[in-house]
Amino acid sequence: MSATPLALTDLKGHLPLVARGKVRDLYAVNDNQLLFVATDRISAYDVIMTNGIPEKGKILTSISKFWFQLLAKEIKNHVAESENSQILAALPKAVQDDPELVEMLKDRCLLVNKYKIVPIEAIVRGYITGSAWSEYKKSGTVHGMSVESGLQESQKLPQAIYTPSTKAEQGEHDENISVAKAAEIIGDKNLADEIEKLSVQLYTKAAEYADKHGIIIADTKFEFGIDENGKLVLVDEVLTPDSSRFWNAKTYEVGKPQDSYDKQYLRNWLTNSGLKGQEDVAMTPEVVIKTREKYIEAYESITGCKWCTQ
Repeated sequence: MSATPLALTDLKGHLPLVARGKVRDLYAVNDNQLLFVATDRISAYDVIMTNGIPEKGKILTSISKFWFQLLAKEIKNHVAESENSQILAALPKAVQDDPELVEMLKDRCLLVNKYKIVPIEAIVRGYITGSAWSEYKKSGTVHGMSVESGLQESQKLPQAIYTPSTKAEQGEHDENISVAKAAEIIGDKNLADEIEKLSVQLYTKAAEYADKHGIIIADTKFEFGIDENGKLVLVDEVLTPDSSRFWNAKTYEVGKPQDSYDKQYLRNWLTNSGLKGQEDVAMTPEVVIKTREKYIEAYESITGCKWCTQ
């Protein structure tokens, strides 16, 4: 395991920094393209931990690349280049000639095309868990929508449902919203309807694939852009442990919480330690190791490839 997680990137002024997200640092390559660099930062309950998970950014990038390729027939995506050599060739020569930067960027970058971003998170739920289960227990609804009565925790829903949320700025919390509110935010009812339909379609395609590889995708989040022709484009990351709940099909059992491949181990530790939502929290070595193992297990199950330390 790599000794030092990459918590922050620094391209030494060779490319302008556009933004730092919870995990990704974004740099402007030119007027039309961005460099997405996935760091090893990890957040839970919308708070970034002070230490990271070694190679997490590389694992996330590899998983996203896999899904972007698998779903390419379903929808156009924002990836311009995904291979190290091709990405480096598009960057300034000063970056290419700096061994430290080349090593830092290796296997954790995507060169992506810039698009107008749709300002919502398109969440699809195939199973009832998390905040959806909490709401269902209280009111029998999910995102205010009526669903079948008598469901148990972690049970598969009769059909996958679209439950959008706001796209919060870093440090703020996403807010669950109705389909009607999402359409209002988007400002185009037809586009909003297309996003709902496409999100469920993408989830269904991915869930069917994952089922065959021993993983249940309980829910996931998609983000979309709009190209110059007004067509939807799949952007950001896709179907990673950071944006989805992955469950082990072998241990799946209705009526209780599931063993997750996502950040649930970290969330449980924070909750049990009384640290949920607190700033400036450092994970223990055990939490780092166990969380990393979950990410690697997800990668290997989904792709069928063995993870080798890069």
